[in-house]
Amino acid sequence: MKKWYGGVLTTSLLMFLVLGYCVMRKPVKESYVTSSLYFNMTNPLEWINAMAPPAAHHPEKNNQVIPAEIVVSDLFIKRNLSAQEQQSLSTWYQLKRLITRDLVLPNAIEAVKEATVAWNNLMSAVEMDKLDTNDSSIKTGKQKQCPHFLSKTNATELDASGFKLRLPCGLTQGSSITIIGIPNGLLGNFRIDLTGEPLPGEPDPPVILHYNVRLHGDKITEDPVIVQNTWTIAHDWGEEERCPLPSDEKSKKVDELDQCNGMVGNVTSTRHVIATNKSSMVQDRAKSRKYFPFKQGYLSVATLRVGSEGIQMTVDGRHITSFAFRETLEPWLISEVRILGDIKLISVVASGLPTSEDAEHISDLEALKAAPLPPRKRLDLFIGVFSTTNNFKRRMAVRRTWMQYDAVRSGQVAVRFFVGLHKNQMVNEELWNEARTYRDIQLMPFVDYYSLITWKTIAICVFGTEVVSAKFVMKTDDDAFVRVDEILSSMERVDTTRGLLYGLINADSQPHRSPDSKWFISPEEWPEETYPPWAHGPGYVVSSDIAKTISSKQRKGRLKMFKLEDVAMGIWISEMKKKGLEVKYEKEERIFNEGCRDGYVIAHYQSPREMLCLWQKIEEKKRALCCGD
Repeated sequence: MKKWYGGVLTTSLLMFLVLGYCVMRKPVKESYVTSSLYFNMTNPLEWINAMAPPAAHHPEKNNQVIPAEIVVSDLFIKRNLSAQEQQSLSTWYQLKRLITRDLVLPNAIEAVKEATVAWNNLMSAVEMDKLDTNDSSIKTGKQKQCPHFLSKTNATELDASGFKLRLPCGLTQGSSITIIGIPNGLLGNFRIDLTGEPLPGEPDPPVILHYNVRLHGDKITEDPVIVQNTWTIAHDWGEEERCPLPSDEKSKKVDELDQCNGMVGNVTSTRHVIATNKSSMVQDRAKSRKYFPFKQGYLSVATLRVGSEGIQMTVDGRHITSFAFRETLEPWLISEVRILGDIKLISVVASGLPTSEDAEHISDLEALKAAPLPPRKRLDLFIGVFSTTNNFKRRMAVRRTWMQYDAVRSGQVAVRFFVGLHKNQMVNEELWNEARTYRDIQLMPFVDYYSLITWKTIAICVFGTEVVSAKFVMKTDDDAFVRVDEILSSMERVDTTRGLLYGLINADSQPHRSPDSKWFISPEEWPEETYPPWAHGPGYVVSSDIAKTISSKQRKGRLKMFKLEDVAMGIWISEMKKKGLEVKYEKEERIFNEGCRDGYVIAHYQSPREMLCLWQKIEEKKRALCCGD
């Protein structure tokens, strides 16, 4: 009995040591990238569990409440910055009360927490750079951190951790990732994940796009299928999208392209002509099969391209799927490409990546710097431009084009970019250097998420009335071409300096009630059936009294927050109207919400190349002509 008991005890101890060794060799937090690649593909839960990040506590279930003042305190510690550096923070400290009191917008708390980490890291890097500069033994010149192009050819067979390609400065609209490979192995299943940066203390990064190719189907279907999804530590897996679509699901449009190409999953026929050996007769045989873009043992060229609304996948030149961006999972936050599974990689290429201009090689640098703000002089117009951190090329296109109008160069009109922080250290460092060089960037004390753009609108009003004194305040985007001369002429024609909203006015719009919509508004957020009049976001102008009231109300915590910034402006003006303000809604039909038409005042969705073309036509033809075929 004692021998038997001792044997059991010895065996148990040995198993415990082996288990401990395995855990040390493969800790739980690495399970996302080191799980086995071969398992039963008929069970989708097994697929998810085997390769998914580990379960985590959901922050929204945590009963601990942290005061907002503590969350934002590190953002507003006074730093040892030069007067020139302080110019980029003119509205930063004035937004303290706003983001302390109004953490009611979606993802506001997360954006401020993430910004605190990013800001502290950036300030540490700035201080270190100053120390290096003072040390004559250290070279001060820095290499460019954001390459335009990355590639990996002759990729080796995937190991347990798969293949990874680091994207130092994220992606932007127009960026693409091309993967050339051959699905092989036992099943031919593989996945492509575009991941972001994990926060400190988080073991796994968010998955901004999970592109999962299952050549032999899963529990739902036996046919090949592509499954797309997202994952975050806070919300786990999102709602998956499948291609081919389930029979009861209607295809949505993303960037005007189908969520799933209707050909995928449909039966196609191919005809084969075969000559017999015994006679000259020819047999014509038809073979039918369901179309699927990937096939085991065959080379495929797949490209993921970033659009304005989502990510598109083409395979061998044919559009296959579209995936709309989800909240807080914007493309500029992507930091790595991960490929796992049964695929032999030939090459992986990332192109069109965001990269900053090298100031040392710009011959007209002085002409691109912002004109100094005239002291004690009222501006005719202040223009605030929405931009995201790594949109380097768009900002440079604006500087080289409509910011070269005489009214802007003379100081009659001032233009500033309003940019949030990034979770990526390199991007923030590049942005900081850009801000110091051109002096036209206003940094925002939060990480850039689409759901927080209303805060930027408020910041523009603060700058246009508290930092400078402007007769009119305008908001626009970094992909909009603004004819500054025509805006000024329109202000003279309208001939009013109070209660003005000028733009492409929408006077009878309704909230989007579908949860699938990018502009979804719940009845709790806006209970009424229609919105008050508002102006479309590519560009609108308000008089200084409206901007000043918005700035004052935010300072006192009395401004209603609404996540659609252009509609929010309409709501705020409607409230002022109820309290006696005489409002003039001036509709401008020459502001084009999508694209360009000859005679435009504002043309939206213009690429950097198109912006330069529009400016060239204005300089040469002295007319507002569009660029195109």
